[in-house]
Amino acid sequence: MDPLYQTSITCICCESTYKTSRVRPSFKKPAGRDTDFCSQYKTECNPDFYVVRVCPTCGFASTENGKAVLTEAEKRKYKDALGDRWSSREYGGARTKEQALECYKLALLCGGVIAEKERVIAGILHHIAWLYRYEGNKEQEQRFLRYALDAYIAVFETESGSLNNAKLMYLIGELYRRIGEPRTAVRWFARVVNDKRIEDASMIRACRDQWQLLREQQQEDNFDEEPAAM
Repeated sequence: MDPLYQTSITCICCESTYKTSRVRPSFKKPAGRDTDFCSQYKTECNPDFYVVRVCPTCGFASTENGKAVLTEAEKRKYKDALGDRWSSREYGGARTKEQALECYKLALLCGGVIAEKERVIAGILHHIAWLYRYEGNKEQEQRFLRYALDAYIAVFETESGSLNNAKLMYLIGELYRRIGEPRTAVRWFARVVNDKRIEDASMIRACRDQWQLLREQQQEDNFDEEPAAM
């Protein structure tokens, strides 16, 4: 069975209909998952490659978590900023890592033009970091993890009331850990553990695990100052 199937999408910008590929659920079985929720797959058919939909007619790229409709003003802004320079390209079939990266960066550009929600932008930036991780490109992975971290902090400051606060705070702490700021990471982990209103046992446990990992890294690297205890 082909791991990919196609679904029809109506572009919210130019209203043309096009096909985009998705990975069948039976093939979405990761071999492992990193502590910032990046799934690792043994097969070449990575579901993360197909999150972004790209309209071949106008080039508008988005994810299913993005805006469902665009205003006429947003359509004009996209056309003026990007659409008028679009040369038709097809991303509807199987994608390479390079093509997947192109799609995410297109979605990032489009999201910026139409003022997409910060949580959607954060997710796109985080996925770009994952794509660079798949390639082993540590420098670019770190660059985009920092961008994603800044976006997640903006989400926490503006949207946290409507989201899973514990997961978001854990993720902010974990990205601080991954970019090499352990003391700030611990402060975010501690906020989850010490907030009596939080009842998400899995996130509390994850925060404790990462704090312990930081203590072990401190002992190995001989930091000048030990991460604070929880």
